[in-house]
Amino acid sequence: MAFNKKAVRSVLDKAMKAKRSVLSAAECKKICAAYEIPLPRDGIAASADKTAALAKRLGFPVVMKVVSEDILHKTDAGGVIVGVDSVSAAKKAFATIVGNGRKYNKNARIDGVQVQKMLPSDGAQEVLIGAVTDPSFGKLVAFGLGGILVEIMKDITFRLAPASRSDALSMLDGIEGAEMLKGVRGSDPVDRKALATLIQNVSKLIADFPEINELDLNPIFARKKGATAVDVRILIDLKPQEAPYRPSQKDILTAMKRIMNPKAVAVIGASSEDGKIGNSVMKNLINGGYKGDIYPINPKSAKVLGYKCYKSVKDIPGKVDVAVFAIPAPFVTGALEEVGQKKIPGAVMIPSGFAETGEVELQDQMLAVARKYNVRVMGPNIYGFYYTPQNLCATFCTPYDVKGKVALSSQSGGVGMSIIGFSRSTKMGVSAIVGLGNKSDLDEDDLLTYFEQDKHTQVMAMHREDLKDGRSFAEVAKRVSKTKPVIVLKAGRTSMGARAAASHTGALAGNDKIYDDVLRQSGVIRARTLNDMLQFARGIPKLPTPK
Repeated sequence: MAFNKKAVRSVLDKAMKAKRSVLSAAECKKICAAYEIPLPRDGIAASADKTAALAKRLGFPVVMKVVSEDILHKTDAGGVIVGVDSVSAAKKAFATIVGNGRKYNKNARIDGVQVQKMLPSDGAQEVLIGAVTDPSFGKLVAFGLGGILVEIMKDITFRLAPASRSDALSMLDGIEGAEMLKGVRGSDPVDRKALATLIQNVSKLIADFPEINELDLNPIFARKKGATAVDVRILIDLKPQEAPYRPSQKDILTAMKRIMNPKAVAVIGASSEDGKIGNSVMKNLINGGYKGDIYPINPKSAKVLGYKCYKSVKDIPGKVDVAVFAIPAPFVTGALEEVGQKKIPGAVMIPSGFAETGEVELQDQMLAVARKYNVRVMGPNIYGFYYTPQNLCATFCTPYDVKGKVALSSQSGGVGMSIIGFSRSTKMGVSAIVGLGNKSDLDEDDLLTYFEQDKHTQVMAMHREDLKDGRSFAEVAKRVSKTKPVIVLKAGRTSMGARAAASHTGALAGNDKIYDDVLRQSGVIRARTLNDMLQFARGIPKLPTPK
């Protein structure tokens, strides 16, 4: 389908140049026309006489609405009058609407009144199609019951934009009130084809133009044949989010293969003193049975646990694949500079004292060095990681030796300890246990990219408190879940309500609801508790696939 992108670009450029975040009724109409979003016939008039003449031309009855970028919620301001059925009623409605607008916001600039041909509501089901911009998932399209049912029922479902045809159709069945769309008590079913097309068109619009921050079509009158949006609201973002750092899948896999299957590991901050993290990491690498080269780094020691010690990773002969950091946070950036110069592709950041304690700038400095040298960072603030096919215990926890096909990861160290404890007590065979901590760099989608091709992994189970780049995760998970089950436990349920109060769609966009819908869209199995996640991971490799 060919849309008129030039028309939309013209409208958005003009609004952004004027530094307006809310589009006018006329601008919304142009954008909808460009993306084949049907609206009733309408016009805008700036006086009572012109309003009455316009209403007569359109044909009574009409709906009249205040036109003001300073009044977002027209109904709340008394700025909407429906069923205007005569010239005299139109003149009176004009005065009422303008007067109410002045009372609602005495500083509001009122550009006039929009006069819209009133569509008969009999035989129509009121629905909503909208769009929001989520901090993690980016552009999302929404569908739900509309009109007065929006705030009462809060029956809405989300998908990543742009939505496919199957995504759009699944949204029609994905709300609690889906049966109402099929026709109840003698009413006609809605035109599913028309609604699905409308969902796709809206999702394509917001995907094509990232400047569009929120969009509301509410209500939409959906009938047995066709669907028409009665009202539209579009908000634009004058300062769009920066695109997240996103290496190619090829680059991710190249780095992850060396990190998970290292031929040589350096331990920065290695120590012979019991109780030190650098001592525990060295012991676990040795006692865990790792067969590769181990290089302790400590400028004050000649040997650590029988291994020759080096002052810097730059002094190590030959290649090193991973550097495990066991030094205080303030010294990390300097040591990472040397890791980069040595061309070591992976850094396992065990130290705490970064963003989780408010030291965001220190974490940013560390990450800037990593980006400079193309070093992928796991952490900081983690327990490390296990990869059993290599007998690799790059962690300060005790070695893990029950091999299997389940890869586990956690963002929280406390949850990580629970995962390790459960796996040990149940003798659940694992291929990997990975701590992600602050996720300054490596994220769940990097792990999925590696485990997708890892012959030692059959199932992935992941705990997370947030998603740094939810869209990237969803895109990778959608691909991976077709061949290997992906289980996710999302901790914490927050709300975007305050941020998104300007639109019905945004106000209904509870963060947990978005996670639920997008994870389902991506083929992910969602666990509600840590025990569920671990039991799913334990059971799926052994149980037959449901039909």
